[in-house]
Amino acid sequence: MPDVRTSPSSPTHLSAGLVTDPGTDPASGPVAPPSAAELLDFARRTAADAELVASLPLDPEGRTWLRLDGPGGSEAWLIGWPPGTGTGWHDHGGSHGAFVSAAGELNEQSLAARLPTEGWKTLELADGVDRERRLPAGQGRAFGPHHVHEVINPSDTEHAVSVHAYYPPLPLMRRYSRTGQTLRLEQVERPEEWG
Repeated sequence: MPDVRTSPSSPTHLSAGLVTDPGTDPASGPVAPPSAAELLDFARRTAADAELVASLPLDPEGRTWLRLDGPGGSEAWLIGWPPGTGTGWHDHGGSHGAFVSAAGELNEQSLAARLPTEGWKTLELADGVDRERRLPAGQGRAFGPHHVHEVINPSDTEHAVSVHAYYPPLPLMRRYSRTGQTLRLEQVERPEEWG
């Protein structure tokens, strides 16, 4: 997972009752990949698991995470956000997904525009493409494969915790910088770089 600090504890896996192989289920045969709505349902159920949320070690300076087994072979994370931290602008490399605040509050800034995936370094964004969502504990959202956003813990004093799920597992992430209406592609990260 990019742009996160790992916690000193070993990864935790949440797998009770979830199919983690997207190809087949021994009981019923082929399994369809999870939809964004199914990922949102998973994130909501996981965010409501108070024991799991409380098990996440929180660091006062950097984000912490635990990898979870998501439904249907999806990639999932429980993430702790110290006050004032955020992701910066990014996309999910063509994966669809969902996230839910489990504790505290997150703010999401997103673009209501589909960006080209290749062949550009700088784009001028049209007026009216910005969207903002406030996501207190228990609230979340699903998104499609072309979603570009940044997520921030706006609190000056409180940690936030959230659950995120992506399908297919993130093949890459594009990172952007933004000045006014100008969006610039800064970096393409691949899973092997996330250590």
